Amino acid sequence: MRKFIVSAAVALVAAVSFAAPSQAGYYGYDYQPYCFIKKIKSYDYYGNVVIKRIKVCR
Repeated sequence: MRKFIVSAAVALVAAVSFAAPSQAGYYGYDYQPYCFIKKIKSYDYYGNVVIKRIKVCR
């Protein structure tokens, strides 16, 4: 009887550990990320201004 209870507990823990990560990336049916363009100003080796445009989504 003890082996059955222990094996049932191990099976339950294994099932729960696989179910939790599968729900981690779910955002809902109508989820759309908010995106915007970010400008980063930096300088190259010769001192010229270089502006990079990066798309950032949340």
